[in-house]
Amino acid sequence: RLQPTHKTLTEMKFRPCIDLHNGQVKQIVGSTLNDEKESDKLNTNFETDRPSQDYASMYQKDKLLGGHVIMLGPGNTEAAKAALNAYPNGLQVGGGINDTNAKEWLEAGASHVIVTSHVFTNGQIHMERLNKLVEICGKDRLILDLSCRRKPDAPEGDYYVVTNRWQTFTDYKVNAENLKELATYCDEFLVHGVDVEGMQCGILEDLVVLLGQHSPIPVTYAGGVRSIEDLELVKGLGNDKVDATVGSALDCFGGELKYDDVVAWHNKQN
Repeated sequence: RLQPTHKTLTEMKFRPCIDLHNGQVKQIVGSTLNDEKESDKLNTNFETDRPSQDYASMYQKDKLLGGHVIMLGPGNTEAAKAALNAYPNGLQVGGGINDTNAKEWLEAGASHVIVTSHVFTNGQIHMERLNKLVEICGKDRLILDLSCRRKPDAPEGDYYVVTNRWQTFTDYKVNAENLKELATYCDEFLVHGVDVEGMQCGILEDLVVLLGQHSPIPVTYAGGVRSIEDLELVKGLGNDKVDATVGSALDCFGGELKYDDVVAWHNKQN
């Protein structure tokens, strides 16, 4: 079996994604996700009948490592496993991962499992759950999703981790102290800037700076990237330490930015 892939160089990387909702590949506006079944409340940028494994095979062909498959709600297991099967050990998987199924997802071909809500529940971080996951998966195959938002009443304040489809605020701040502490439990962080996720409106610059300065381990930022210029901005603000995901802006997800141009940019960095 191949060993889990790691980011060994300091150069910034483009990290691809496959977001799944009701078994389909979609790109959604992050802040509109909720637990309701009514899909009219979900602001969708893109959806396709093209199977998840097609995207996974494309990422494999282009030798892109460390991309993530995110299951947004139920009904996505089959599509997620199809993607992992198409690119074994090349993709991470998240969405509903907990201590009862993490091992199964690693055995299904995920390089890493991505966890949020199982560790952050009822607004708190549960260290005993985190420790148990480390026991099951090993630190080197665990990613913590620290997707975050600012509280509406403090638009200039701290970023707080959010859970449950990004609707529930925890009291856990994304700051230097907490990044340092959590880095001892996992291999990487994944951070969605939720309020710009799927909106192609530019990145959360201060969040990228924070991650570049204070994350002791590899970190991937997602949210608002719409151009090669935005990738260059992440590279500069993040001190070449913050990787970036591009979603809705890519032409393979219905956007204007050519996927091939992003891959070419990535290859130039690496």
